Amino acid sequence: MGESIGRPMVEVRNVSKSYHRDSIEIPVLQQINIAVPEGEFLALMGPSGSGKTTLLNLIAGIDRPTSGEVIVQGTNIGQLNESALARWRASHIGFVFQFYNLLPVLTAFDNVELPLLLTNLSKSERRNRVELALKLVGLADRMAHYPKQLSGGQEQRVAIARAIVTDPTLLVADEPTGDLDKVSAGEIMDLLDRLNKEFRKTIVMVTHDPRAAEKAHTVTHLEKGELA
Repeated sequence: MGESIGRPMVEVRNVSKSYHRDSIEIPVLQQINIAVPEGEFLALMGPSGSGKTTLLNLIAGIDRPTSGEVIVQGTNIGQLNESALARWRASHIGFVFQFYNLLPVLTAFDNVELPLLLTNLSKSERRNRVELALKLVGLADRMAHYPKQLSGGQEQRVAIARAIVTDPTLLVADEPTGDLDKVSAGEIMDLLDRLNKEFRKTIVMVTHDPRAAEKAHTVTHLEKGELA
């Protein structure tokens, strides 16, 4: 527990992000400062177009800030080149998306195993990890099922198993309940809550669902690219 004292796991320092469309500069984020302690469960809320997903992508190293710094566990990820950044993401970040992003031609087992193929783990070590992750999300009996044989809630649980199978530093979730009915959404939020409380996973989640945000420790609101 004492590890969370000291520097935060994620530091967003004076971050701005603009996109260029033809000769027009479109500002998305302006002078954002956020510190996320280890073991935090942070929800980013705000209207559509407020920059929530852009901020999440900057924290996860999918995108780079126009100015400012994003520091995760002491690494300034904006200074890494593309291949170093890809390696950093593979070992530090677990991703959960709104639409699951499972490969339909692969079983639940094979979908969860995908991130481990980039590691030097042996086949038996990979199998142990995958089985553990699927057991953790309550799908030990669905390993050989294909996505089309699963409900939306089960598909999202497979996606969460895939996100945690590498034991990432940080779990990022973009509208993880956005495509689910109320019951399935509740189950997914209970699972994220358990990953945070029992397994001390640091989670940053974008959501527009107040019920989902209730599970977070801290809720931060974005309005037009600025922290409200």
